[in-house]
Amino acid sequence: MSNVLFDVPGPRAARRHRIIGIVTVIGLLAIVAAVIWKFQAEGQLSYAKWEPFFTPSLIQLLLEGLVKTILAGALAIVFAVPLGMILGVAKLSDHRIIRWPAWLFVEFFRAVPLLMLIIFIWSMQGFPLGTIFPLVLGLLLYNGSVLAEVVRAGINAVPAGQAEAACAIGLRKHQVMRIILLPQAIKIMLPSFISQCIVALKDTSLGFYILAPGLTFAGREIYRTFQNYLQTAIVLAVIYIVLNLLLGLLGEWLQRRFGGESKIQMIGDVVQAQPEGATARA
Repeated sequence: MSNVLFDVPGPRAARRHRIIGIVTVIGLLAIVAAVIWKFQAEGQLSYAKWEPFFTPSLIQLLLEGLVKTILAGALAIVFAVPLGMILGVAKLSDHRIIRWPAWLFVEFFRAVPLLMLIIFIWSMQGFPLGTIFPLVLGLLLYNGSVLAEVVRAGINAVPAGQAEAACAIGLRKHQVMRIILLPQAIKIMLPSFISQCIVALKDTSLGFYILAPGLTFAGREIYRTFQNYLQTAIVLAVIYIVLNLLLGLLGEWLQRRFGGESKIQMIGDVVQAQPEGATARA
């Protein structure tokens, strides 16, 4: 028997794969045990190091930082998406006066390191909303430029015959883009959009360098008081992982809801793709 990509392993290969899997699991468990033993030997598992994270006032501090982190990430994405759509469409314009400025904008802000961009904006001073504004603006400019390339690639991925057929029935170029290309391209771009949302949420941690309110700022206040750098880093990492997992689940739901995924149904020896929600006919 064989699959499209590889031959199905025989009994000996299957047994070898099981052995390799068992050895790998044992090795990973040994590494985890060694790390825990090292932490215990260094006193990193003592209650005094972890006590701040069970203190109501410090839990409140972390929750406030969490809310501000989500707010900064949400604001950045809410404004980065339309900016990326505009720039992506502009890069495909037939008019140089529109295409070249959009190209320069995207290439510049994609190339500048995000941390340098945030610090530069922060150094200009005089912004509203304190230090959260330079953080959001930096995330907006960077992620908007990245999303512009996603939009451009998504539109180019739509079969050329779609645009040609629309032009043949008399639609103007802006109508072809708005009615034909963008709706189809959004389905193609949706996974990349969700991935960029996760990146933007993680990049809010860079606000630490300009003391912007958020999780990393709250963690800074905790480890400076209790000198528990490792414990604070672990707690913040777990919070970010949970946030990203939830955002990933949201992205999967959106992909199923709006991405037009199909269920695969076996009928005899024939594989047929059936739209979600459709019922098989006998």
